[in-house]
Order: sequence, then C-alpha cells, then structure tokens
Amino acid sequence: MLRKISLGTVGLIIGGILTIMGFVSYAVHNATLNLIGFFYGIPILLGGLALKANELKPVPFVPPTPESVLSLREQKATDTLNQVRQDITRYRYGIDVHLDKALSHLGLGQLDEELPEILALRETEIDGNYALVLDFDSPQVPLDVWEQKQQKMTAFFGPGVDVKIAQPEEEKIELTLVTTSETEKS
Repeated sequence: MLRKISLGTVGLIIGGILTIMGFVSYAVHNATLNLIGFFYGIPILLGGLALKANELKPVPFVPPTPESVLSLREQKATDTLNQVRQDITRYRYGIDVHLDKALSHLGLGQLDEELPEILALRETEIDGNYALVLDFDSPQVPLDVWEQKQQKMTAFFGPGVDVKIAQPEEEKIELTLVTTSETEKS
C-alpha cells in the first residue's frame, strides 16, 4: 500500500496545509499555531517539492494481471522476479530509470541518458510457467546488444529463470523473464 503513495505528494499536501495554517494564524495573531505553521510547514513543503522533482513513477501493469497468473506467481515466481516486480511498481526517488544499476551492470548503457526505460510490465503464463514481461523503450541500445547480453542476463536474474528478448517494434524491446519448469516453491 505505502509503495503506491507518492511521498512528494504527501509532503506537498501536509506542508501546504501547515504553511497556510501558519499564515492564517499570523493574520489572526495566534503565535503558537503561527510558529507550528512556519517551522514545520515550510520545511515539509520544501521537502515535498524536492521529492516531487526527483520522483520516478511506478511502472504500470498493462493489462492487469489475471487471477490465474497471480496464483501461478505465488507458486513459481523466484525471489529475484518478485524483487524486480516490487521495485518497478513503486515510487522511486533520485534515479532516472527503474533498474538503473542492474541495466548498467548488464552493459545496457552507462549514462542515465543511454539506459533503456521500462514503459510497462505484465505478468503472464508461458507453457505453464510464470513470466514477467518488461516492455522497454530502448532508442540507444539496439536489439543486437540486448541479444549479446542475453546469457549475462540469464545468469544475473538467477537460477530458475530463462530470458527471452524480442523487438515488437523499432526502438522497443520486450524482455521476458520466464521461470523454468524446475522452479517450484514448497
């Protein structure tokens, strides 16, 4: 639940309310509320603005995950796949793209401007296995570079996960992380 709430927005709302309360209290000569409004409201408001300026929104599920795939996720998803899904479906601060360190480690760009950006994610079933599909906008990294890194990605995402790469359209990459048949949670 808290992963879906923007801390920047919360800071702006609370800081705005306290700051306005401080100005109103100043106008009606209420010193206590005036101090609370100014000493707490303005810093919280500025903190909210700073967070909002560095906010990276969660990646949307397109389309929403069906119930059958949710139960398959519970049975077969690896810890790594769960961590990837949780990381990209929450607000992040101070980074330009989701999975920036992982993409850099895999050699899919070194500068933030070069890194592919995740546009959407979906969960599906492939041959009875759970699959997490990440749709990337990849104008700086062509398909052949992705394919060269496929074995490294398979090792990176851990045992029990196969990596499939496709290019549905120009400058778009579809990275599919599929659990293997032997991946079964007990």
